[in-house]
Amino acid sequence: MRKMSLIALLALIASPAFAAVKGDYVEVRTASVYAGACHYNGELVTTGRDAIMAWSIVEGEHNGVGLAGARAVAVVSSQANLIEDQARKSEIVVDAASDAQADALVAMLKEQAGATFGTVVTVKRGPVTFKRDDKGAYTVDASNFASMSVQAMPDEACCKQPSDVCYEPLTKLTGRKVGFTADARYAGGAAGERWHRAGENSAFYGTFER
Repeated sequence: MRKMSLIALLALIASPAFAAVKGDYVEVRTASVYAGACHYNGELVTTGRDAIMAWSIVEGEHNGVGLAGARAVAVVSSQANLIEDQARKSEIVVDAASDAQADALVAMLKEQAGATFGTVVTVKRGPVTFKRDDKGAYTVDASNFASMSVQAMPDEACCKQPSDVCYEPLTKLTGRKVGFTADARYAGGAAGERWHRAGENSAFYGTFER
């Protein structure tokens, strides 16, 4: 049996077992995530029971399948504000180049956010548009399912007054920021009833790595 050279052995040890998955993320809640105490307490028991979550994969692989270019949108609904530990239902739409890529992305999302999703009622393939500009504006659309338009807050006010950030994102983010929701819609379906929100600081965005 030939001996492995020291350089080859060190390279093998240093090489990662997989390529980390990285990308962009944005979510919108049906409650303000940046607000004063009175506003937060008023919404806590009346709304905030739904959210739209969206991922755009830039690079990486899961279970040996490359995920670059894949996108997904999930809608999560609960009978109580999502800050509470209550039963949840969710739907997921995946835009992927192949069945294998779609399956790998869904598997990764369930590992990453399974507790957030609760019971995943349906998983479907469909077109998802995910756009982000250098000013922190996001536009996401999963046709006939869910959409959102999110803008950066002026002067990054959320970072100057962190005590007014009332929630945490539904998934772990790097460089988390609060966004202004210009418009967000869920068409209604297996996860819950149709809803529409606009004109509030109800979004989070940032980058993720898994």
